[in-house]
Amino acid sequence: MSRDAAIIFAIMASPSEPAHAAGRPGTAALPRPAPRLALVVAVARNGAIGLRNALPWRLPEDLRRFKALTLGHAVVMGRRTFESIGRPLAGRQNIVVTRERGYAAPGVEVAHSLEDALARVGMPLPAFCIGGAGLFEAALPLAGLAHVTEIDADFEGDTFWQPLDPRQWREMARESHRHEGERAFDYAFVTYARTDAPTSTAVR
Repeated sequence: MSRDAAIIFAIMASPSEPAHAAGRPGTAALPRPAPRLALVVAVARNGAIGLRNALPWRLPEDLRRFKALTLGHAVVMGRRTFESIGRPLAGRQNIVVTRERGYAAPGVEVAHSLEDALARVGMPLPAFCIGGAGLFEAALPLAGLAHVTEIDADFEGDTFWQPLDPRQWREMARESHRHEGERAFDYAFVTYARTDAPTSTAVR
């Protein structure tokens, strides 16, 4: 069972979701639909997620996790995020969202809104929104899962993450780690699941 599948199963089995429909013994309640959109982000303790179109830190373990999560899925990103990466991500459907008409780049599909991007998804769900800040803000109401690398250190940044509302999101999994190097810090891979229904989208 994949990590996302296990999390989805845990949500379905939550005590807040009754095993049987009220008043109808033996009738299973309808499960929640699997999340169609997930967020992937690494965030410093002070909320920084980027500095001059690059990550403010070097954390190879986070890059490996990012690849493991997104491989075989669609990744949806803003133009500046794509240009900071510099190339399409192999093994994934790359969808770039930009307001710039006529924009084109080899190996990517171009969309002019998040809704347009989600309608283009052709690989297995969920699709993953990978930034930047403006696209995260637009995607937040639509997402059912958030994979957050929480870095327990402050970093300089010019792009920041808005914390998840604890009334709408619940922590489902946490893996704590220590990064050693010139600047050592603790970090954790944390998965959050939305507790209310995400806004409907055009993802098929």
